[in-house]
Amino acid sequence: IILSLISFSLETIPSLNPELVKILNKFELISIMIFTFEYLVRIFVADKKLSYIFSFYGFIDFIAIAPFYLSGTIDLRSLRIVRVLRILRLFKLFRFNESLLLLKNAFSIVKREMIIFSFIAMILLYVSSVGIYFFENPAQPEQFSSIFACMWWAVSTMTTVGYGDMVPVTAGGKIFTSLISFIGIGVVSIPTALLASSLTGLIQIDKDDIK
Repeated sequence: IILSLISFSLETIPSLNPELVKILNKFELISIMIFTFEYLVRIFVADKKLSYIFSFYGFIDFIAIAPFYLSGTIDLRSLRIVRVLRILRLFKLFRFNESLLLLKNAFSIVKREMIIFSFIAMILLYVSSVGIYFFENPAQPEQFSSIFACMWWAVSTMTTVGYGDMVPVTAGGKIFTSLISFIGIGVVSIPTALLASSLTGLIQIDKDDIK
């Protein structure tokens, strides 16, 4: 899986040696054969075949091989998009790594809280976009042209990235931006705290089991 992802990354290097391209293409073919065999065997040995096919891992196993088979049947203009799906092979590693499984279980525990918080974050994002639009649009109609254009500013400000491509110049806009920046700290820290707490609990359970 890791070698397949490395191969995929190497293919993006411009002016790659033609001989290396041939090697990468052959390696991709071998990878596809292995992944396809694995997928078919997993379906064959599954007690509930449809349950596996439509499960998370079943979907990932299918996506790992689908771009190769679709590349010969779809419009070449869409080929690049389909090939990018190969990066989803990364999720196949979840099966074989206990740390990744632990992370997956931690997400599952706080899934409900994450959904609720994501909904709140989307509301805050919209409110921020509306607020900065009314503060800055009269002064900078080209930059803050609409609420949809202001959403980029809201995302970069709430995540405390602040690229500087959309900067408030009015007093009200600056005060509003300061407020949103403080809110952004909470937007980033709360999900991190939830996940960290969940991971700590799972690790402690593992330690207790070992004892």
